[in-house]
Amino acid sequence: MGLMEGKTGLIVGIANERSYAYFIAESLLREGATCLFTHLPGEKMERRVRRSCESLGVDDPWLQPLNAASDEELDAVFKQIETDHGKLDFLVHSIAFADKDWLKEGAFTHTPREVFRDAVDISAYTFAAMADRAAPLMKDGGSMIAISYYGAEKAAPGYNVMGVAKSALESTTRYLALELGQNEIRCNAISGGPFRTMSAMAVGGFGKIMDVVAERAPLRRNVEGREVGDAAVFLLSNLSSGVTGQVLYVDCGFSSIVM
Repeated sequence: MGLMEGKTGLIVGIANERSYAYFIAESLLREGATCLFTHLPGEKMERRVRRSCESLGVDDPWLQPLNAASDEELDAVFKQIETDHGKLDFLVHSIAFADKDWLKEGAFTHTPREVFRDAVDISAYTFAAMADRAAPLMKDGGSMIAISYYGAEKAAPGYNVMGVAKSALESTTRYLALELGQNEIRCNAISGGPFRTMSAMAVGGFGKIMDVVAERAPLRRNVEGREVGDAAVFLLSNLSSGVTGQVLYVDCGFSSIVM
C-alpha cells in the first residue's frame, strides 16, 4: 500500500515533463494518490498539460483551466473539486511568474512597480488564495506545499524580483502554517535547487547558477526532478505529521555551505 493511498489532492503548475510539478505528480501517483490538475487558459496549454498527464499514466485526468490571478477562476476550480470529490487531502502550489525582461543581471534596481506587484501576486499571494479555498475541503486535516528556491534567502544573479517574490512565498507559508495548524493542516515549502524548467530558463544568470552549484554543492551535482518529487511525498504524507511552517532544502546541499 502506497504512502498516499486514499488521498486526493490538487497539483497546480504542471507545464510540461520538465516542471517540478510533473515530478511531484509522478511521485504522488506512484504512492497511490489521486491527483487533480489545472492548466493555464487556452487550448494549447490544455493539450500540453493533458499530454503530460497521459505520460504519467493518467489517461482521463481531472483537468480544469485556471488563471491564478483571477479570484473568480480560483473559486470555480475549488467549487468543482467540492462537487466532484467532496474533499481535499493535499495541495501543491508550483507556479511563479515575473516579466523575463527584468530577470537580467543589473536590472533589479529599475524594476517597475507593476512588474514587482505582478511577481509577488502570482508567485506568493496565490498560495494564500488557494489555501483559503482548499482549507474548508480538508475536513480531516491535510498538507499544503509550495515550491521555492534559495534565491529567496540569498541574492542570485538575474533572479531579481523573483527572489523577492519567493521570499514572500516562504513567509506566506509560515503564516499559513500558524493559522491552519489548529485544523490539522500543515503548510511547508520545498526549496529546490536550480532546474531546467521553462520559467528558470528565463533567468539571465541561470546557466552560471547551475554551473556553480554543480561545482560547489556537497554532492557535486544539480538536483534531479525525482528528488524534489519524493521530498514532496514526505511532506504531503503522514510521515511528516509533525512538520509545518518549514522550508525543506532539496538542493544537493548547496544551501548548507559558505562557498
